[in-house]
Amino acid sequence: MSTFRPVDEQLAILMRGVEFGDEIMRVNMEAELRARLAESRATGRPLRIYCGFDPTASDLHLGHTVPMRKLAQFQELGHEVSFLIGSFTALIGDPSDKTSARRQQTEEEVQAHARTFTDQAWKVLDPQRTSVVYNGEWLARLTFKDLIGLAANFTVQQFLVRENFALRFEKGDPIWLHEFFYALMQGYDAVATRTDLQIGGTDQLFNLLAGRKLMEAFGLRPQTILTFPILVGTDGVLRMSKTTGNHIGINEPPEQMFGKVMSIPDAAMRNFSDLVTRWTPDEIAAKFTALAAGELHPRDLKMQLAWEIVDIFHGGEAARAAEMHFRTVHQQRELPADMPELRLLEPTSVVDILTNTGAVASRSEVRRLVQQGGVRLEGERVDDSNLIVRPAGEQVLQVGRRKFLKLISG
Repeated sequence: MSTFRPVDEQLAILMRGVEFGDEIMRVNMEAELRARLAESRATGRPLRIYCGFDPTASDLHLGHTVPMRKLAQFQELGHEVSFLIGSFTALIGDPSDKTSARRQQTEEEVQAHARTFTDQAWKVLDPQRTSVVYNGEWLARLTFKDLIGLAANFTVQQFLVRENFALRFEKGDPIWLHEFFYALMQGYDAVATRTDLQIGGTDQLFNLLAGRKLMEAFGLRPQTILTFPILVGTDGVLRMSKTTGNHIGINEPPEQMFGKVMSIPDAAMRNFSDLVTRWTPDEIAAKFTALAAGELHPRDLKMQLAWEIVDIFHGGEAARAAEMHFRTVHQQRELPADMPELRLLEPTSVVDILTNTGAVASRSEVRRLVQQGGVRLEGERVDDSNLIVRPAGEQVLQVGRRKFLKLISG
């Protein structure tokens, strides 16, 4: 007898949060998933599911965890999950959400980023039940003849109607030929892995459908696909991305993670609640009903949200400490007791202090922060990044809302 849960029970869990933007596609994919789950239950064979992640940066952020949590649900239901690292596709870069071409990475950059991905993935996935695969294993072996064969399944028109390409074409901006190859390669991932189901963000729909088409071309049963909404970044507008600097990394310190969640616009709280919390739909609905009725203050709901996210990745004790730190620094206007210290021996410019200590990554970033009013010395706004700070007892240099540096003379 099968050990899998009843189909309806599995389906209710797995379809939660699914969004296609097309009701007909949702109905069709749900029907396909139901059929596959029924077959799996009857035969005892677990489904094969994967999601691909291109190592375009060294760290995973909350946006990555949206499809990862769905992979974890498949694991909990007894199915086989692959965490696919796009070691080859990352050399091109996914153009799906871009209105301009991505900068191409070197192989060395990709390999360096990929090494950190798997360790961080275990914050969400069970390492004992996860297969880690690299698409360079099969894509690097394709010949030019193979690539022509893959390309023969698509027309240029199919690519040009994609919103990002259409906008660039209309504006006369470059659309590079290698960008078309990305969908072919991701589609071939489905062929190589003989997958039953692939998941991804709504921006990946074209690429996932390419996988279905190529599987049919190779005489395989097309993969079922599930797509999920995009998590916005801390700006509340653009998708979360390290490139745009609006990300929250899952490896960030608890205090920093808590503070970043508290910085998101109120309008983004529902998006975060739906996509990155463990709250049930009923719990989420109750919270936002109370918010709309004025029974719950937006700040208090955001506190709950920040606590929940820190708790997921760092635990309850870290969440409590992060909340206390936030209340001390931001609500009570007190300075943190554990500020890093710098002994100032001679007059030094603000830009040199911040870059030499690593508090800010670059001189240009310091100038940008100063222009935005994000740097303060002893509580006073710094308007010139070249402002000279002279040794004078103890002074506090603040960057943004969460970074403090104690300057000590001598």
